[in-house]
Amino acid sequence: MTKGQILNHDFTKGELRLYDVNGNQTYYESSDGSWRKLEYDSNSNPTYYEYSDGSWYKLEYDTNGKETYFETSLGYWSKREYNTNRNETYFENSDGLIRHSIW
Repeated sequence: MTKGQILNHDFTKGELRLYDVNGNQTYYESSDGSWRKLEYDSNSNPTYYEYSDGSWYKLEYDTNGKETYFETSLGYWSKREYNTNRNETYFENSDGLIRHSIW
């Protein structure tokens, strides 16, 4: 059962969208029943997306809001590191790519 069905939402008036107290969209459902769920960290950075087809992805961030980790339900992942000037200094992914940058 979807959230739209639980809330008895009338889809003739459009899609269902739910938001958290910070104004971030946390749920979306279309009239065809497909949906996506979103989660955020305390800085409103998106950290998790999940879709009705079973796919998902996760993200992590450093204290400056720069993405440090990304992972998908298909098994792909990537990691990043940054210097004090917020420039990327290291990148690695599940495909075997490793990149070092010197700034």
